[in-house]
Amino acid sequence: MPPKESAPLLSKAKKGKRSTPPADEPAESTPLLSGASETPNYDGQRNTAGRDRVESIRTRLSEALSGSSKSSRRWPSFIAMGILGLFIIAIIVLAFILPQAVQEYTQQAAVLEPTSLSLDSITTDGIRARVQANFRLDASRVTNQHVRRMGRAATFVARQIESEKTKIDVSLPDYKNIVIGSAVIPPLLVNLRDGDVTQFDFVADINPGSLDGIRMIANEWLEGRLEWLRLKGDADVNLKSGILPLGMHTVSESLVFEANKIPAIPQYNISRFNVKDGPINGSMLVDASLSTINEYPVELDIPELSFEILVSGCADSDPLIVVAEAATSKVHVEPHSDVAADVNAVIRGLPDSLTRACPNSKASPLDVLLRQYMHGEPATFFVRGSSKTDNNTPKWITDILSSLTLAVPFPGRTLDGLIRNFLLTDVHFTLPNPLADPEGPDANPKVSGNVKVIAGLPSEMNFGLNVTNMRASADVFYKHKKMGELNLREWQRANSTKVECRRDEEPTLEIESRVIDAPLNITDTDVFSSVLQALLFGTEVIELSVNALVDVKIKTSLGGIIIKEIPAEGKIPVKPLPKGALSSIDPQVGSVKVLDTSVDSVTIQAVVNITNPTPYTAHVPFVNVHVLKNGSIIGDATIENVDIAQGLNTDLIVTAKWNPSMGGTKGRKIGRDLMSQYISGWNTSITVKAHPESIPGQREISEALSQFDVSFAAPRLDLPGDTPEEKSHFVRDATFHFFSSTATFTLISPLEHNTLYLDYINATAFYNHTEPVGYILYDLPIAAPPGTSHTPRLPVDWSFGSIGYDALVEAIGGELKLDAYADVDVRLGNWKESLWYHSKGIGASVKL
Repeated sequence: MPPKESAPLLSKAKKGKRSTPPADEPAESTPLLSGASETPNYDGQRNTAGRDRVESIRTRLSEALSGSSKSSRRWPSFIAMGILGLFIIAIIVLAFILPQAVQEYTQQAAVLEPTSLSLDSITTDGIRARVQANFRLDASRVTNQHVRRMGRAATFVARQIESEKTKIDVSLPDYKNIVIGSAVIPPLLVNLRDGDVTQFDFVADINPGSLDGIRMIANEWLEGRLEWLRLKGDADVNLKSGILPLGMHTVSESLVFEANKIPAIPQYNISRFNVKDGPINGSMLVDASLSTINEYPVELDIPELSFEILVSGCADSDPLIVVAEAATSKVHVEPHSDVAADVNAVIRGLPDSLTRACPNSKASPLDVLLRQYMHGEPATFFVRGSSKTDNNTPKWITDILSSLTLAVPFPGRTLDGLIRNFLLTDVHFTLPNPLADPEGPDANPKVSGNVKVIAGLPSEMNFGLNVTNMRASADVFYKHKKMGELNLREWQRANSTKVECRRDEEPTLEIESRVIDAPLNITDTDVFSSVLQALLFGTEVIELSVNALVDVKIKTSLGGIIIKEIPAEGKIPVKPLPKGALSSIDPQVGSVKVLDTSVDSVTIQAVVNITNPTPYTAHVPFVNVHVLKNGSIIGDATIENVDIAQGLNTDLIVTAKWNPSMGGTKGRKIGRDLMSQYISGWNTSITVKAHPESIPGQREISEALSQFDVSFAAPRLDLPGDTPEEKSHFVRDATFHFFSSTATFTLISPLEHNTLYLDYINATAFYNHTEPVGYILYDLPIAAPPGTSHTPRLPVDWSFGSIGYDALVEAIGGELKLDAYADVDVRLGNWKESLWYHSKGIGASVKL
C-alpha cells in the first residue's frame, strides 16, 4: 500500500488492497476520458469488445495502428488536467498556511469541471495545451458542519488567492519517484467564496519526463496490470491574496486514479479497406479509413505517425516478426465530434521466419495465425511505433511510440461461405488393391475426377492471385446421412480464373483441378447400399453432398501462401444407369483355357468382351463374385487388374470356376441342366452376386454390394461359323453311311489348349423333330481336341419302317436336316459329368 498523501482532488478512496486506491487517497470521479463504448464495425453493425468480426486480417492491422496512436496521445491531456487540479488545491491550502480544518474543507468542497482541452501546438520538447475549466467550492459537499463553518468563514475573508507563474514536476511515488512530466502554469486567480465559479482559460507547456517511466506505466496499462495510478505533484508556489504577499511555499500533493477511470482505447469503425499490388514487385499496399467518435471536450492536431505491424514467432521467447509498415495521415480532432483518419500500409514480402515451419512442427507462424483466425479463435497482432518517422514529427513522440508494443487480441472469423460450390465431375472409380496394407490408402476404393470450386472474393481484394495447388478432406453424404470420407490429402495441380461480376456482386474465383486416385472410405454400408440401389434401379440423378475442408496454395506478388482448412460445401452428381443397361452388358467369350480341374470343378481362363453402358469408368485390381442359377451357387468368377472404359471393352481376362457342388445336391442338378442347355445352344442366363469377401479387406463394401444381384444372358462362345446358329453348336455336321450303318460327326471345341473326351454316348437322330432315324450307343472314349475334329465311325441302329428311315433312304447321295438328342458322359482332366445334348437342324450328308 502506498504512503498516505494529503489534499485529494475530488473524493476519498475506499480502503482495500492494491486493486483499489490506498486509504485516505482520492479517486478521480469525473475523468476526462471514459471507457470504450460500443461503436459501429466495418459493416455498419454495432459491436462490443471481444465479439466484433471484421472483414479481413488487414482490417485488424489497421485497427491496431489506430489504437496505439490514440492511446499515446491521451497521456498529455490526462496529465494536464491532473496537474491543474493539484495546483489549485495547493494554492488554497497554502493560502491559509495549512490549518487542518481549511485543508479538510478544501479537500471535500473543491469541484473542478473541465470544459475543454485543446492542443495548441506540438513543440520539439513537448506540447502546448490550452486548458479551459470551471472551478468552485461547494460547501454542501463537506460532511462535518464545524469544518464547513470554519471553511466558509476563512474563504469569505480571503475571497481570492493568486499564484505567479509556476513549474510543477509530476512523479510516480510508487515507482521510485520517476518524473514522468512537468508543466509550466501561468499566473492563476482563484475565487474562494462558496459557490463562486472561477473560469480558467490558459495555455500550459507540458513536457514529457523519463521515457522509461512513461513506457513502464503505458505497458502496465496496455497489459491490464495497472490497477490504480498515483501521481505526485511538487512545486514552489509564490502566493498572494489581494495586495497581501503570502511568500514562496513548497508544496507536494498527490492524486489517485482508479483503473476503471483511466481512459481506454476507443472503439472505431473501418469505413474503407482496400488491398492491391504495390508498384514494386513483391509488395502490397493497404489503403484504409478509420472513424471514431470523440466523446470528450478535447481538441488537438495529430501529426503523421508511423508504425510497425508484428506477429509472434514460433515460441514466446522468439523475437516478434515484422510483417508490415503503416502510417497515419494528419488528423484534426474536435470536441464531441466524429474523427476520421486515413491509414496506409505496405507489405514488402513475407519473411522466411513467418513462412518457415517451426521446429518439431509442420506449421509455420503464418499457418498458426491463419488457422486461429479462420476457426474463430482470437489471433494476436502487435503494433509498435516506428523509429523511422517524418522529419516534422518531434523526436520525443517517436521515442515514446517506438518504445511501446501494443498486443491486439483480434476475434477470429470463420470462412463459411467463402467457397460457394464444390463440384466433382467425370468420375473414375478404382477398387481396392487386395495386396495393399489394410491400414494404407490403397486398401480403400479410389475416386478420380475433375474438381471445380467456386470461391467468393471480397471486393477489397484488388490484387492478383492464382491458385496453383489444392487438396481437401471431405465427408460424403446421401440424403443427409454420412456415407463415407473422401481423402484428397495429396496436393493436386490446379489453376484459377477470376470472374468479374456486376457492381452489386462480389467477384468470384473459379478453381479447377484434376484429382487422381483419392481414397474413398465407406463408413456406413447401409447408406452405401441405398446409393447403389438408386444407381442401379433409379431414374433420377443422385446427388451426393460434400462437406470439405480445402487447402490451397496461392501465388501472389508477395510469394507463395498456403491457406488451410477452408470450409466448403458442394455436390457430386451421379447419373443412374440407363434403363435396361444391365441387359446390354452382352458378354462375349473368345478363347478359353483350362487352368485346373478336380472331380467337382473346372477352372478356366477366358478372354471376354463386354459393353459398359454406364457413363463411368473404373479400374478393378481384384473382384470375385459368385455365379448363381435359380438361387444356387454354381461357381465363381474373378477379374484382376482390369480397366473398364465406356462402351465396348475387349480382351478382358476373366478367371471362372465351374463348381456346382457349392450349391449342394440341388446345385449339381441345376449345374448339369445349365451346362446341357448351354452346349445345346439354348438361350440361358446366369446371375452374378457379390459376397462378403468379394473385395479383400473391404468387407463393409462387399456386404453392401452383396445385397444386389445382376442377371444377364450367359456369354456365348465364339465358335467358327457363318451364322449365329452355327457358332453356338458344338456338333457342326454329320455323315451317315447307309450300307455300313455308321455315322461320323464334326465337333467344334471351344478349348484352344485342352482336349475334351466323350466317354459315353447314347444318341437318337430325329427327322422332322419327332420321327426317329436311328440310334447310337457308344461307350469308348472319343477325343475332341482344340478346334475342329471328327469322330470315328459310330455304329447306328436304323429305325426300320419309320418315316425317318424312309426320309434317310430318299436322301442317299444328298443331305438331310436332322435333330439330335443325346446323353453324353464328358471328361476334362479330373472332372467328369453326365450331360444331355439337344440340337436342331444339324446338316447330315447321306452316303451309300
